[in-house]
Amino acid sequence: MRAFVLTAPGAYEVRELAAPVAAPGEVVVDVERVGVCGTDTEFFTGAMAYLHQGHSSYPLQPGHEWAGRVATVGEGVDPAWIGRRVMGDTMLGCGSCRRCLRGHQHVCEKRQEVGIRGARAGALAEQLAVPASSLHALPDSVDAVLGALVEPGGNALRAAEAAAPRAGDRALVLGPGTIGLLVAMFLRAAGAEVHLLDRPGRSPAFAHDLGFEHVWDERSLPALPFDAVVDATNAAHLPQKALESVEPGGRVVYIGLAGEPSRIDTRALVLKDVTAVGILSASPGLDATIRAYASGAVDPRPLVAATVGLDEVGPVLAGGRPDGAGPGPKIHVNPGLNGVSPPVSGGAGRPRGRDALDDLPPLGRPAGTPVGRRRRAPAPGDGTGGAR
Repeated sequence: MRAFVLTAPGAYEVRELAAPVAAPGEVVVDVERVGVCGTDTEFFTGAMAYLHQGHSSYPLQPGHEWAGRVATVGEGVDPAWIGRRVMGDTMLGCGSCRRCLRGHQHVCEKRQEVGIRGARAGALAEQLAVPASSLHALPDSVDAVLGALVEPGGNALRAAEAAAPRAGDRALVLGPGTIGLLVAMFLRAAGAEVHLLDRPGRSPAFAHDLGFEHVWDERSLPALPFDAVVDATNAAHLPQKALESVEPGGRVVYIGLAGEPSRIDTRALVLKDVTAVGILSASPGLDATIRAYASGAVDPRPLVAATVGLDEVGPVLAGGRPDGAGPGPKIHVNPGLNGVSPPVSGGAGRPRGRDALDDLPPLGRPAGTPVGRRRRAPAPGDGTGGAR
């Protein structure tokens, strides 16, 4: 199979690798679509913290926002999975520690993360091996594009739920990148009046096209009472801005990660009686996200600006935009594609049929090694907008 491999900061190859084989408890998936994420960019630049903490190392096969179809199953896996359209959880806990047993495998100390941590190969390849226990079945109304948006959508759904919006609440989302816009969509679906805070000088046209009328920057943000504020940026100063902006008794949700430590004034947190929540991982929100997409309550397909093949991934990670790309923040990869496909059409809430999700089984373990062409790409531009 062909796979995209990062070999060092700024260096990559599209390699011919041995196809993965399903170990006991695993499946092999034919990958249909993969999202390029800010985490992948951090691996490309060498800034990713896991590289410096010993959780990850080069060579690395990234890709954790994926959808595909099960091709083969390993020993102990129900063969009914074969042919099923699926996406998968990124976080793979050990299954036996206290956190895993309490349902918190996404913060397991020994966890692997697909395409990120613990030498678990990612989905920027024609095939991917993952534990069957990590799979989530996709109904017919959730196509490959939506399937690859379930993982970022699960993060956003959890952030929106942590904001605890009630109909008529006013919510502010800092950073209209992929995650920020997804959070805004879920907040809107819950009945909140949604405001977005972007960087100065950025056009609000795309957010307006998605139906978000209230788009501000730090200079123009009105002094309105915000019942909830979600920070979905990688800017170190905005966590404090979130705390300053929220109403007393409100909620602040932190899902963005800055490249340096952020500071907040805990006196304001206490004196305003604010609830602050941190969100890591889509794991607990994946099934609810699939249902939201299947029903049409949330349709994030306009976020996808273009779909490229494996040979175009390096330039994208270096900060390039494919020719003909739309205005959305997300680039998708089709491992079987040569060239670039245009942006995906869709509405921010166009209804579709609601398919029942079949209940299917669990279980799992790893894959892959190399040979190929090396390329070194230019360093990417500064990324200070919405996270992921």
